[in-house]
Amino acid sequence: MNILQISILIFVFIECLNVAMLYMMPQSKMGNGVGIFDAFFKVQEEGKYVDFVSYLINWVAGTKLIFIMMGLVAVIFGNEKVHIFSVVALILSILSFYFRLFPLIKKMDKLGEISPKGYAKTLNMMIMSFLLMFIISLVIYLITH
Repeated sequence: MNILQISILIFVFIECLNVAMLYMMPQSKMGNGVGIFDAFFKVQEEGKYVDFVSYLINWVAGTKLIFIMMGLVAVIFGNEKVHIFSVVALILSILSFYFRLFPLIKKMDKLGEISPKGYAKTLNMMIMSFLLMFIISLVIYLITH
C-alpha cells in the first residue's frame, strides 16, 4: 500500500464518520453535524421547511458517499496512476470549499448565526488539514517514485 492509498483511506474513514453523523445525528455539533447552524434549530422549532432541510442534509450525506465509494474503488482496484489522479481530484474538489462554502460560513459566523462562535476557523483548519495531507502525500509519492 502506498502513501496515496493511505491518505485516501484516512479521508474515506473520516468521511464515513461524517456521513454517519449526518444520517443518525444531524443536530450534532461534531463532524459535519448541522447543529452548529442556529437556523437548523429554528427550522425544527417552527416546523416549517423541516423536510426541505432534511432533504438537503441527506443530499450532502449522499454526495459524501459518492466520494467515499470512489475513493475505495481507486484504492482497491486502481493502479498507481489512478491513485495519483484520485489524490489530485480530491485536492481540486476540496479546494472548491473555498469558492462558495467558506465565504458563507465565515459570514454566518461573523453575524453570530453559528454556535460555537469561531467555528469557521475550526472548519477552515479541518479542510486545510485534508488539503495538506493530500498535497504532502502526493509530493512524497512523486519524490520517492
